[in-house]
Amino acid sequence: MTGIGGVEMGAQAARSRALAVLRVRSRALAVALLPAAAAVILLVGGSTGHLAGGGWDVLRWVVSVLALCVLLAAAGVALVVARSRPAVTPTVTVAEESAPDLYRMVRDLADRLDVPAPSAIALTPDCDSWLEDRTHPAHGPPPAEKHHDDLAGPGGPAHRRSATAPVLVIGSPFLWWMRVGELRAVLAPVVAGTGPSAHPDIAAARRFIRGLDAAVAVASAGRRDPLSRVACAGLGWASRLLLRSCRGHAAEMERGVATAAAERAQAVDYGLRIVAQEQVGLAYAGWDRLLTRVALPAWRMGRWPSRLDVGVVAALTELSRRDRLAEGFASRLGERPACDLLEEPGVMDEAVSLLAARLFHGGPAETGADWSPVGWEEYPEEVVDRTWRTDAARLHRVLDTLGVRPAAEGAAPGTDGPTLARVLDHLTTPDGASTAPLTAGIDAHAATETENGPGTPSADPDASRPPADDPGPSRPPYDDSDASRPPVDDPDAPQPPYGGPGAPQPPYGDHAAPVPTTPDEDDEDDEDDLADTTARGAALAAGLTAQLAREEAEARPAGAHALSSAPGPAAGPDAALWDDRALPLLPLQPPRTGREILTAHITAMVCCAAMDTAGAAPALDWLDGPSLLFDGARTADLAPSVLSLVEAGDPGPLRAWMTELGIRPEKPVRLV
Repeated sequence: MTGIGGVEMGAQAARSRALAVLRVRSRALAVALLPAAAAVILLVGGSTGHLAGGGWDVLRWVVSVLALCVLLAAAGVALVVARSRPAVTPTVTVAEESAPDLYRMVRDLADRLDVPAPSAIALTPDCDSWLEDRTHPAHGPPPAEKHHDDLAGPGGPAHRRSATAPVLVIGSPFLWWMRVGELRAVLAPVVAGTGPSAHPDIAAARRFIRGLDAAVAVASAGRRDPLSRVACAGLGWASRLLLRSCRGHAAEMERGVATAAAERAQAVDYGLRIVAQEQVGLAYAGWDRLLTRVALPAWRMGRWPSRLDVGVVAALTELSRRDRLAEGFASRLGERPACDLLEEPGVMDEAVSLLAARLFHGGPAETGADWSPVGWEEYPEEVVDRTWRTDAARLHRVLDTLGVRPAAEGAAPGTDGPTLARVLDHLTTPDGASTAPLTAGIDAHAATETENGPGTPSADPDASRPPADDPGPSRPPYDDSDASRPPVDDPDAPQPPYGGPGAPQPPYGDHAAPVPTTPDEDDEDDEDDLADTTARGAALAAGLTAQLAREEAEARPAGAHALSSAPGPAAGPDAALWDDRALPLLPLQPPRTGREILTAHITAMVCCAAMDTAGAAPALDWLDGPSLLFDGARTADLAPSVLSLVEAGDPGPLRAWMTELGIRPEKPVRLV
């Protein structure tokens, strides 16, 4: 199935499936009108004398009342389906004035494919591209600008820009990593989808499906009024029933649309598209690595990298240098990048970077004292150094809470500050001699907080010693009720719209759980994770986890308030199209386990000691995130030594590593 025949077959299959979806809608309307038709028959029969008698009169009243109730319910469902706000992907709209070359390229591509041009272009922080219908009244009127090159060709106005054409959503990493020709080849099958989308039957079927999806989200919203709960239950039942009836036809319809678009796009840059698909996979790998290894540590510190798309180019270039399989990719950098199609790529990159921070981490919509941009040249000092020193300070605060001595007996004068030796000595103490006193210290600290209230210091100085670098009161204890869990959704129900009232409410911060769990499951997971560690290591990991939870519980109300603020000007004109009350929508990682938290804090303490006693420097590795440099070379063998200390309580490999590099664990380090 190739050429024009393939296009026609795919389009015909999509239209037949669209008609099947519309037949489901017609059957639902017929069922709603059936009681009314029966009432009309009974009323006409009574007026003509054919259906006379007391029994018929009672039946007429019952059926008429039933018909009225069914009509009112059907009208309510139809009104909600028609007026509910469909889901919209969070994007940054690209105005034509800011990217005339990009719009010109897309319109030329539509002309070659003989399909309507997209009504607008938007960027999203994702490695994908698609068409999105935003013609619903809740999304605002479509742009009405006219263009001198939107003229009808010899074939008529089929390729003219239409007010009902969908919006072309482009993944921002594609613009910065791909060349202009590659981007054109990748977008060809996407733009070709505007042809089938313009068919009235397919458009009507899609509107019906989106309306049902939005109606399910409305029905899933919490209601306090009993009458509202009953109405929403009926609305949800009817909408889900119709969605289940349309599910198979809708999937086949979209498959037919994709088949027709792919067949039509084969006539445009087919050979180049095969090569460009390799860049799609490479861009996805680099983007995922950049977000999880580089951007996430900055977001946790209250800083958001303002040039994520530039960073993905640097990451993929570094991959080309390291990986022999990617040696040929660097030669592409001499060609014109697709981001040159934008008038101000830096402004668009900053807007997309802020949107990525909001979607993947739940950051505020506007910059502030606790949420500010950071450039890549400032990343080592502003993010890496601060992250390590903050983690090291938290580690020593927890040690103070556990009653661990600041310095070992017989230590030299001037070494009573926060030292790495304190951590090593604590974790290498024999388990048999430390289990009982350590447990007693934890129980005493918990009993003190219970009696005196959260944040009250203990009367016993050995049970809880205030940290030297933070003389203020301790943070309040963490309450499990503060961490909201996403509800378990109906498996038959469609996903609620982004940020819609039916969407889950994940907590703010880096411990946002993307899947629903129960406290018992969390406890079992923590126990299994800490089973391979020593008793002191397990207790220290539990203390660090609790301290992090307390800090996040304090930060969550402020973050939630910031999320409800109006979007800034850099967020793009379509920021008001979606509800951001359920951020982060797409958490990057599951909650860190206790062993991972302990390992990260010990690694941070080692890095602080290396910087303060051996002249090491913080650095940014584009593929692995924060890294430590000695004489300009990256150290890559620290992790096994730290794991040996955490899992077996053996400091030998770590001490040997520090001795080789000249790190002095007995010297105090600077914390934040």
